[in-house]
Amino acid sequence: MSGWLERWSSARRTVLRAAAAVAVAALAVTGAVAAPSATAASTLPGWLSTRGASIVTSAGTPYTIKAVAWFGMETSNCAPHGLWSLSLDEGLRAIAGMGFNTIRLPFSNECLAASSSNSINASVNADLVALSPLKLMDTVIARAKAYGLSVILDRHRPDSAAQSELWYTGAYSEKRWIDDWKMLAQRYKNEPAVIGVDLHNEPHGPACWNCGDPARDWRAAATRAGNAVLSVNPKLLIVVEGVERQNDGSSTWWGGGLRDVGAAPVTLSVKNRVVYSPHDYPATVHQQSWFTAPGYPANLEAVWDANWGYLVRKGIAPVLLGEFGTKLETDSDKKWMSTLVAYLAKTKISYAYWSFNPNSGDTGGLVADDWRTLQKAKLAALRPILTPVTVPTPKPTSSPTTSPRPSASASPKPTASASPKPSSSPSASPKPSTSPKPTTSPKPTTSPKPSSSPSTSPKPTTSPKPSPSTSPKPSATSLSATWVPQSAWGEGYVAELSLTAGAAVKSWSVSFEAPGTSAVTSAWGMSCSVAGITVTCTGSDWAAALAPGQSVRVGFQAAATTAPTAPTLRVSAS
Repeated sequence: MSGWLERWSSARRTVLRAAAAVAVAALAVTGAVAAPSATAASTLPGWLSTRGASIVTSAGTPYTIKAVAWFGMETSNCAPHGLWSLSLDEGLRAIAGMGFNTIRLPFSNECLAASSSNSINASVNADLVALSPLKLMDTVIARAKAYGLSVILDRHRPDSAAQSELWYTGAYSEKRWIDDWKMLAQRYKNEPAVIGVDLHNEPHGPACWNCGDPARDWRAAATRAGNAVLSVNPKLLIVVEGVERQNDGSSTWWGGGLRDVGAAPVTLSVKNRVVYSPHDYPATVHQQSWFTAPGYPANLEAVWDANWGYLVRKGIAPVLLGEFGTKLETDSDKKWMSTLVAYLAKTKISYAYWSFNPNSGDTGGLVADDWRTLQKAKLAALRPILTPVTVPTPKPTSSPTTSPRPSASASPKPTASASPKPSSSPSASPKPSTSPKPTTSPKPTTSPKPSSSPSTSPKPTTSPKPSPSTSPKPSATSLSATWVPQSAWGEGYVAELSLTAGAAVKSWSVSFEAPGTSAVTSAWGMSCSVAGITVTCTGSDWAAALAPGQSVRVGFQAAATTAPTAPTLRVSAS
């Protein structure tokens, strides 16, 4: 939501636990996923290719990608979410134990260029705190590999502000997009754990398929980027999503329309590399016409067949259902989920579930808000296509095999002229639909698609740069606080506070007015309460006391009808 997470828009987070508690919880997670039938494979599939409608190994054996998104590297945190609560190894062990064989890892070009990430709990992930996002990506890949997990890199957004309609923006050109992909292809050229690249998450709005307009033609852009990636590493799978509006006038989910591929496929310089990747969601994400049509849910197969399933049914090309997910709370969503899982089982289509994260606003995740308790009902719904396994403790590994790092010139700063600019009102392009855009990186709750990272995944609706608060700069006895909006959706929002101590702080609290906020559902680094329109948060756990000059990032998720944008922060410290 997509994938925003594009559907980043959804966040539920939990109070960070002390290091001792985390160590105990790590054992609990292992036990929670160790019951099932099989044992996690000790080897990865290696480089993959395509044959007809199948993804195959180098030996020609059909292979089903069973992925889950762990979003956060596309947001202003520039790190997988939840590392404020659990260790990277805990999360990967849980994912492998659920039965997945691949991580879909959303990122933004902004984070690739950043020097640091944030919201990582040093007491739980001490070795990750000082890493740049690129080095952190190295570490995620290396540890995923140790747990028998491959990785698909997902360019979820250009920056952490919101999901873009097209593959470029005024600040992030097409050249920047392609140069960054070439850099990553070079970086992991000798790492077969990185099996594929998802070129751009959820093209929508004016994006078209084979319309001939270089400013909007996603098929043409995917061909350019795919060939550029393969010129560096010809062994990668090139994952190409669809568009929202198809050439017959029909509309579907963001990135979900592949109806025109049969007549106009993506043809690359290296054969057998393209995997098409639609996204699909239930009625609680957006009310599509087919959810109220006669015969629901029996009508869904025809919808899927028409938009993307025909590629596999007719043996044209492989499909990876790149995002699907639900809170699984309504009868309609349950019918959608069971029907889709049966369809995937029958067609043997690969998939990537949205999401591992619980903080995807309109879908939730596969773990509860504590990031540890498994969502058993969802995993049971996935059981026809996903078998839990026992997970042996892997040998420690520090970094994946990476090629020499490209020079700074390999990924130039974006220039507005480097990419085609869409005209202000392209005559051939349909007007944007009225469906709302995803509000968070994971997935938009009202848009035709989630965005991740919350993407999706849901997606943040505001600029990733903190809005200055009214609290004073730190003095010898003061504490400064800055409001850092993260994501918002129809039923809630996620925000963080950036705190800096001017002197030793034994305890602190921050209060602000937030009309429409009914409850704080989870928090990390502090505990929060709501009284009327006032939210009051008090430092706790690892952020309860601060040393002179120390800066921390704490945050919370709230249930609300509207999100504050830049509230006045009243800070108290002693």
